[in-house]
Amino acid sequence: MKKTLIFFAASFLLSGCGLYNKYEAPQTFPGVDTNALFGIENPSGAVGGASIAQLSWREFFTDPQLQQLIEQALANNTDLNTARINVEKSEISLRTKKLAYLPSLYFMPKGSISSFDGAPATKSYTLPLDLSWDVDLFGSITNKKRAAQAALLQAQMTEEATRSNLVSAIAQQYYYLLLLDREMEILTVTDSLWKASLETQQALYENGQAYSTAVDQQESSWLSVKTQIVDIRRTIHATENSICRLLCITPQHIVRSKWDAEGGYHSSANKRVLEEKYLKTGIPAMMLERRHDIRLANACMEEAFYNTKVARAAFYPSITLSGEAGWTNNNGLVDPSKLLLQVVGSLSQPLFARGQIKANYKVAQLTEENLKKKYVQTVVDAGNEVNEALADCQSAREKHAYYHRQVEVLHEAYTGTHELMDNGKARYLEVLTAQESLLSAQLNEATNMYQGAQALIALYIALGGGAK
Repeated sequence: MKKTLIFFAASFLLSGCGLYNKYEAPQTFPGVDTNALFGIENPSGAVGGASIAQLSWREFFTDPQLQQLIEQALANNTDLNTARINVEKSEISLRTKKLAYLPSLYFMPKGSISSFDGAPATKSYTLPLDLSWDVDLFGSITNKKRAAQAALLQAQMTEEATRSNLVSAIAQQYYYLLLLDREMEILTVTDSLWKASLETQQALYENGQAYSTAVDQQESSWLSVKTQIVDIRRTIHATENSICRLLCITPQHIVRSKWDAEGGYHSSANKRVLEEKYLKTGIPAMMLERRHDIRLANACMEEAFYNTKVARAAFYPSITLSGEAGWTNNNGLVDPSKLLLQVVGSLSQPLFARGQIKANYKVAQLTEENLKKKYVQTVVDAGNEVNEALADCQSAREKHAYYHRQVEVLHEAYTGTHELMDNGKARYLEVLTAQESLLSAQLNEATNMYQGAQALIALYIALGGGAK
């Protein structure tokens, strides 16, 4: 009965000091309303319902060429492989912390030969097994193990974040290539048209129906298109090299799909920014369970929580049990050897450590408090990213119809003005202005669709998608 009472009393004291308490993730965020985390009230039905983040990257990016590039990047990318290795290292560290509960056992044979004042040499030896066991009475080993589990979770979240960011980077570079291809196509057609227009101006000049200034202006505009083609070609080359670096391969041509010139977007991806269902963000609180940076920040707080417990346990005594068993003749007997048995228990209670233990505990508390504030800021930043990406998607969707109509109108204007000039009813400046306006509108339309695709990718990643 006495032993039972002592056991329950010790258990009560240990639970009272809180050294074995487990970490609990925060349910509330000071000053943050998670219901309005995105900072908007159901714009066009975007908030609520199923989130696009629930789609795997294969479902979200349906272009076969892009899927192949992403798969190759996930297999070869150096940063992602480094993240995988860090996960394996954390797993090894956790296994080590779990084994800390067990005693350590060493085989430590010793031998000596001694002689005093010319006497015959005396040989002695000891063949012991040394055992040492740290009694985890105040939770130091337990909290170190839990901190290692939190560190493993951080490594896993970092790997997921790296994978998600890699998928986003490949997709954005891929769509940028599609944009460059579309711009090259526009400029190539413009080059052909403006060259024909220049030849017309030269013919009119030779027949005395146009001034030399008209020919010079037309040639200048045509040469400007030529230089833009050179720039686009160089940018395509640089973008392909950027993708090759992400794939960890030597520079080479990137196979890709074609831009849907008629629709003004790439049929398998970019058009999604125009569809309402692909702007679904879901319930704001669900994002907290999917975002890698939020889960990583939570794991950092968890590790700091247990590190604080470890620092607090340093104030309490540490108990070590050690033993030794083996054979020896080191007790004054040369032969035969005898069995050696020894058990030692030691207790170490810090009394004065020059303030180091107290300082470590205070630093651990401050670190934990700082990570709590960073966690709240991470939540706020996440909501802001969703807000910005969603606004960009809606902006691109709204501008698409205007740009598309503008291209149609300017194309009609260019065709009509050119016919008027051929009939001597319009000046070359009017044709030149119509040509440049049409080119600018076509490039703006393509750029707007690319920006919309970028925004949709950003929204997908901001909601926690891309890791699977």
